[in-house]
Order: sequence, then structure tokens, then C-alpha cells
Amino acid sequence: MKYILSVAFLGILTTSVLAQQKVVADKIVGIVGDKIILKSEIAIANEDIKRNGGQEQDGCTILDGMLVQKALVLQAEKDSIPVTEEEIEAEIDQKIRYFIQQYGSKEALEQIAQRSVYQMKEEFHQPIKEQRLAQGMRNKIVEGIRITPTEVQEYYDKIPKDSLFFYESEIQIGEIVVYPKPSRDIELLAIDELNEYKQQVESGAKQFKTLASLYSDDPGSKDKGGEYQINRLEKQWDPIFLAAAFRLKDGQISPVIKTKFGYHIIQMVSRNGDDAVIRHILRIPQITEPESAAAIAMLDSVRKALIAKQIGFGEAVLKYSEDENAKFTAGIRMARDGSNYLKFDELDKETTILLKNTNLQAGQYSQPTLFTDERGKKGVRLVYMISRSEPHRENLKDDYNRVAQRALEQKKNKALQTWFQARIATYYIMIDGDFRDCSNLSKWQTRQFMTGN
Repeated sequence: MKYILSVAFLGILTTSVLAQQKVVADKIVGIVGDKIILKSEIAIANEDIKRNGGQEQDGCTILDGMLVQKALVLQAEKDSIPVTEEEIEAEIDQKIRYFIQQYGSKEALEQIAQRSVYQMKEEFHQPIKEQRLAQGMRNKIVEGIRITPTEVQEYYDKIPKDSLFFYESEIQIGEIVVYPKPSRDIELLAIDELNEYKQQVESGAKQFKTLASLYSDDPGSKDKGGEYQINRLEKQWDPIFLAAAFRLKDGQISPVIKTKFGYHIIQMVSRNGDDAVIRHILRIPQITEPESAAAIAMLDSVRKALIAKQIGFGEAVLKYSEDENAKFTAGIRMARDGSNYLKFDELDKETTILLKNTNLQAGQYSQPTLFTDERGKKGVRLVYMISRSEPHRENLKDDYNRVAQRALEQKKNKALQTWFQARIATYYIMIDGDFRDCSNLSKWQTRQFMTGN
């Protein structure tokens, strides 16, 4: 077996509350040490895989992957692999945000899951902690493994030619983004507008939701009268925004506050503990030509330094980019699948037009260009074309890094397999008799199978 901790296996338990499956009479089907695996978890895993576009897998394969994870968790606990509460909470918040986006709202998510977001977070904690421990242990086992060009060539030569991947046109691009700062006069105008809206609502002349629908610059809530459902513990919200909201009583409107998005006033609609329904109006101070010109001039200087090789792209991103994600991606635009190879249909309209008009080639930098981000904020960006490919069958000249990565993963999986073979006998293992015919589970000490029904 290849001991691969795939995304599917790592995400099996965390989405269990969303699985839409028939009720299964539950029982323990696997034990590694003091870690148990339930029959229902295998059904949930298959639902999760299918929901993410994968092919349904047999229970033998899924149970094998779960046993691997449990064994890694056991060893991670013995080796004191560090996993912090901050890491766990951050991943829980990220998953909750993803599910809310998938289902459209927090209410829709809670209706489908038949439990509150708070309950889901509680249920996610242990599975995510185990995922982190398992991945940390795997990383420790394979941390010193490297791949040589000779090994990459040998791996590639063993792939049947008709099995090589076919790639559509793809690009790798990096960006340096800056956001021009509005003038103080424009900021004061936005503040005055919000104070006027606040006065109109408090005097009874206008309804808050009407003003939000007319004047808010937030595309995510404008059509809903500025309404959001928020939770004090959800970290995706700006902390200044949250603090201001939860200081309010029902019906009360905040003074004007400033966040990284712009200026706001917030109205508390209703509150229940750490949950609240609020409305807000966002005003983003407009950027005028002088501010835009200054940002363009600054990035033009950066571009000249990059072309003259006076500074590297990564260093320039670190020093100048104001994109929130740049510190995690080194300025590289990421694809939907998590890679940095983008198809043209994954690009926003403005980037597509820029690349079409400039015909950037690998190694070239675009002129600084004005754009509007998904929040409606005006910015200036410099685009770096890292690579650009035509449709082609996989080959080492164009796709060496991809092939090398797969070869490296194969080598790591072999090392992981060797590690398991040396340690499986040290674990207490029980597997339900329903899985006695699974040939891939024979290595898990078949003499310890439980009697099936």
C-alpha cells in the first residue's frame, strides 16, 4: 500500500456533520492503540469524497487510510509533535468560512448540518487536531528525503507514454500590489456621509437597511440591506469591526469606525450571546488621480529595479506588496486546486485583459496597472510572468518541477511504508471481521481481527 495522507483522508472527519447519508447502525470497525474508528465514519468519508468530485472508494481503502492516520497520531503524541490551539482554531475558522460560502449563509449551513456553528466548531476540534498531529508526524518521518535529477528521470521513464498528463495552456504569475491612500479631505467626506446616515436613522427619517442598499460599498451585504450574521469568536471578521458591533445594544448605531476595508457605521439588530445580527454601511474613500499616479510611479521604480536585477521578486513582494495573502504565497497567484499553475479561465477579467494586451512572456514584468479588487477597493499592481505554456503532453523540459514533485512524493511514501513495517507490530490493533477479506489490510496484524457479525 502507498501510505498517502491525501486531502480526502485528511478532510474525512471534519466535514462529517454535512454528510447526507442514511442512518447506519454504528459500531467500532478499527482500533489502533486507544484510537477507534467507527463504521459511520467510513460512510461519511465516501460522501465527503463524492461531494468533492471524487470516485466512491471501497471500505477497505478508506479504513486503511484511517488506520494509517491513527497510527501516525499515536506516534506524534509519543514524540510530542507540537500542535497549538491557535493553529487548530485557525483551521476550524477557515473550514467554517468555506462551508458558509458553499451553502450561501450561516443559517443555510446550520440548517443542513442541524446544529449551530458553535457546535460544529466543538466537533471539528479533535479531528483537526489529529490531522495536524498525523501530518506533523509524517513530515518528521520524511523531512530529510530529497530527490535527484537522475531519480526524476528514472521515475519519468517508467510512466507509459499514453499515461502522461496533458496540460492546457497554463501560466504562473506573481503580483506586487499596492493600495493608494485617499486624501484626508476624501476620508473626511466619507465620515461626514456616514454621520449623516446615522442621524437620519436615529431621527426616524430613514431606515438603516434602505440607506445600506442605496449607499453601502460592500457588495457582500448591499443587496441584503447591509445585514450580516456574525459570531464574536469567528476570526474572519475584522477585530475592530467585531469589537464595535458587540459594544452595541439592540437597535443602537455605532459611531463611525475605520477598518482595513474603509469606514463603517454598524447597527445592532439582535444579539444572543456570542451571536448577533447586524447591519452596516461601508464607505470606501475614493482614490483620485494624484494618489493613483503616485502609486504607479512607485511601482514603476520597483519594476525598473527588478529588470535591472537590483532586487529579486520575492524581496520586492516582501518589501512593497500590500496584498494580505502575499506573506503566505510570496506574491504568487494560486489556482483553485492549490497549485500555482493557472488556467486562463481562472483569472479575473482585468488580469485576462492585461495579459492579452501586453502579451507578457516568461521573465517579463507588466507596467503598473490600476485594478479593482473583489471588495471594490482600488489598487495598482505589477504582474510578473513566471512561466507560460502552450497545450502539451507532459515532458521534463516544460514540466520538470511537477514530475519531480510526484517522484519525491513516491519516494516519501516508500520511506513511510518502511517506517510502518518496522512499527506496526508495536501497536495494539483490532479490525472488525467485516473487513477480513481486505487484502490491503493484511499488514495490520490479521491475527487480531475481531469476530464479525
